Amino acid sequence: MGQQQLLLIVLSIIITGIAIVVGINMFGTSAYQANQEAVLQDVVTIASRAQEWYRKPTVLGGGNRTFTGVTLLTLGLPTTTANGTYAIPTIAAQQITITGTGVEDGDGNGSPLLVTAIVVPDSIRKPTIVP
Repeated sequence: MGQQQLLLIVLSIIITGIAIVVGINMFGTSAYQANQEAVLQDVVTIASRAQEWYRKPTVLGGGNRTFTGVTLLTLGLPTTTANGTYAIPTIAAQQITITGTGVEDGDGNGSPLLVTAIVVPDSIRKPTIVP
């Protein structure tokens, strides 16, 4: 009887340990996916604000049909949020590039995820996501 009880205790400890490891892995994956979606949504929000600024006349605080001069500050948006850090590294008259650097590392290589989108006056080109 004593050996059966000992075997059951050892077995239950092993099963509990496996369940904890699986739970931690699932939580890490969920955190990365949530951060990826949040950064992507922030980049799309910045892009739509930039397009709005592009169409707005200069006298109303806009770009008057040019992206030249647009910044996150002129759009009234922060460069850093709880989701990540954002920038507009490339600005041309008819196109800008928006980057969002998340806070989660999806593939474990030590670098956080990076979302990049190219914005033109009438559309947002497909954003690229680098884990």
